[in-house]
This record gives sequence, structure tokens and C-alpha cells, in this order.
Amino acid sequence: MKFLLTLRNLRFKFRFFTPFSESDILYTVEEFKEDQMYKISTLNKISPVGLARLNDKYEISKDVDQAVGILLRSQNLHEMEFSNELLGIARAGAGVNNIPLDRCAENGIVVFNTPGANANAVKELVIAGMLIGARNLNYAMNWAAELSENVSKEVEKGKGRFAGSEIMGKTLGVIGLGSIGVLVANAAVNLGMNVVGYDPFFGVKSALSLSSCITVTDDLNVLLGQSDFVTMHMPATDKTAKMVNKKLFAKMKEGTILLNFSRDKLVDEEDLLSAIETGKVAKYISDFPNDNTVGKDNIVLIPHLGASTKEAEDNCATMAVLQLMDYIENGNITNSVNFPSCNLGVIPAGKQRISILAKSDAETSSDEIVNLLKEASIKILNMSVQSNNHHKSILIDIENDNLTQNEFDSIISHKNIVKVRLLKG
Repeated sequence: MKFLLTLRNLRFKFRFFTPFSESDILYTVEEFKEDQMYKISTLNKISPVGLARLNDKYEISKDVDQAVGILLRSQNLHEMEFSNELLGIARAGAGVNNIPLDRCAENGIVVFNTPGANANAVKELVIAGMLIGARNLNYAMNWAAELSENVSKEVEKGKGRFAGSEIMGKTLGVIGLGSIGVLVANAAVNLGMNVVGYDPFFGVKSALSLSSCITVTDDLNVLLGQSDFVTMHMPATDKTAKMVNKKLFAKMKEGTILLNFSRDKLVDEEDLLSAIETGKVAKYISDFPNDNTVGKDNIVLIPHLGASTKEAEDNCATMAVLQLMDYIENGNITNSVNFPSCNLGVIPAGKQRISILAKSDAETSSDEIVNLLKEASIKILNMSVQSNNHHKSILIDIENDNLTQNEFDSIISHKNIVKVRLLKG
């Protein structure tokens, strides 16, 4: 019996083997009705500018179990159980340490973030942090706020204790030359600073955006030994946790001002306090207050304001919504942190697209799937296969508007397949 499988047609349920679990995963192709809505759940306050980009096929739902997509900012999902309905999670921001990426991948849930959408907001706060540290502005402003009598006289008498230094001519070391790091580096050059950058994964996109006045080194010790200020712009992962520790502090110039607008987990805070005590680190400016750093001398804490501007929130929400919609409707993956990017554009009208998420093992052969389709006389119009170290993303546009159940079952039961969807243009 032939049938048409699309997200906008009849409902079928299949069970297929996945290597990630001993039990089968329930795969559902949704029934399409003219008034059917894709349910999207928002777990934090999401900018209405971004939500307005949802078209009339979507509705905001409080029922996470029925949602095909989740939009969030900092909500912790590590203890959340995910339903079989869930296709994607979009983080309106860059950091994704609040999302269980591996577990999502095991369940075929694509996780997106929005790199660069809040980059300008963070850049501006980093520059502000440098100025606060160099000019002792936090201490000076707190002192001035306490004045009550003979203010002008007291100001002239006491201002000398807050004398600082200018940043022009000083050297800034930028660890991590992604979207934010490049903007910070370029802004510092425009302020008359010398800038040294370090990024073991320095790419073409960053290179094209980076000022030619900036020195890029492949030796972190060189950067640390030259820099009056050091700012970090890399993700918090198991590999980067506590990477700024006593070994790196020992390589820094005496009196370095350290800026952290990435994540507190990057710094070994016990080693940091020791470095501050010895004077190796003059000040630590961080956007991430915690129990270990609050109330400590020479530590300036900002209450996680990096992306807290209207412009950044609007940009992040818009980017998250558009990426999530494109995946739900077209299977395209852009800025995912657990599956490789894969894009064939909008599905051609009247055509179908097979979206496949798989493990990136050698046994997961896209050629076998292609041969299977050819044997079924299914014409392939276009195809994209993208891989990383762990997973594959496969998109296949096909001419045929129908498949037999056996043909579809053959695809979804293929070894190491995580999830298959059939979409219609």
C-alpha cells in the first residue's frame, strides 16, 4: 500500500532502532490539517520582536510536552525529560551550558544558538570593563555616592586616591577570536591599543573581519607575557574548564587586569584569588558573580549584563526563531551545536525532502540510502551530506510524491540513524 508521508499529511507511527538506547524510539509524522499549528514553548522571556517572526503556522504553547520547538535563554534543561514531539531547541544567545547537548543528540533534537547576535552588546561591556579597571571607576563612583557635605572640597581632596591609567598605548590580549573576540580586538585598536590575539581554531571568517593592525599568535604564553589586559572569549566546555589557572597566571605580566565576559567556569577561582593576593592580577572584571568571587578585594562583578540590551535581545530572539522555523519546515540546520550545519534552501514547491540525522560512523553510509532510493525508482533532485566527529546531517530532495511503507521503513531502520523526517514543499 502506497501512502504519502509528510509533516502536512496523514499520521503514521513507526518504531525504529537507535544505537543510543536499548529501547525503540517512537517516530511520529504529524497529521496535517488546514488549521494545524506547530506548538512552540518559550521557557524564558523572549523578545516580542523575535516572536513576531513566527508565521501563522505557529502558536506559543505552555505545554512543553506537545511542543515541536523550544525557545529559551538561561533556563536549565539538564533535568528536563524531552517528548518525542520535540524537534529543536533554540537558545537566544551563545552559551549552551544550560542544555544537555549529548542527550539531545541521542534523541534527534537539534540544538541551535545565535553566535554573533549579541556580540556588539558584549563588546561594549568589555570595553567598559577595561575602562572601569584602568580608571578605578567603580571605587571612585561608590566613594562619590557617599559624599554628603562640602562635596566639591571633598572631591578635590580625595580624588587622587583613584588615579588610574589610560588604555591608549597599552596591550590587550584577546583569547578567542570568534564573533565577540574580533569585535573587541578591532574596537581596542580604534582606541589606540596594541592588540595580540590567540585562537587555536582561527578561521577564514574571523581573519577577514580582523584588523590588519592586530598580531595573531599561536603561542598563548607570548600573548600573556605582553598583555596589560587579558580578555577571554571562548565557550565553557569540559576542555576549557579552569583553563585560566596558576600555570597561566604565572605567565602573565605583573599587575594584569583580567576580563571575563564568557563564563566563570573558565577560571580556576582559587588560583585567581592567589594571583590577586600576590599582585600578579591587579583586578578581575567579571560578568559572572558567584559565591567564590563576591565581596572580594580587587574583583569587580557585573550582574551578567553582557547581552542585556534591547538590541541584543531582539537580535538573538529573531535569529533563534528563524533558525528553528527553517529546521521545522525545511530541515535546514544553521548554527547547531550538536549536529553539523546542512542547508538546501526552501523545499521546491510540489517536491519532497528527506531529513536524516545520523551517527557519523563509517557504517552510516549515505550512499546506501541513495542506492535504496534509486532502487525504488525515486528520483533524487538535490542532496547535501555534512559530517562532524560525532554526527551526520543529510538532506535529500526527491521528485516522487509517494513512498511505500517498506521503502520508508528501510531508511529509518538503517544502522545508526537517529531521526528521519519527510517534508513537503
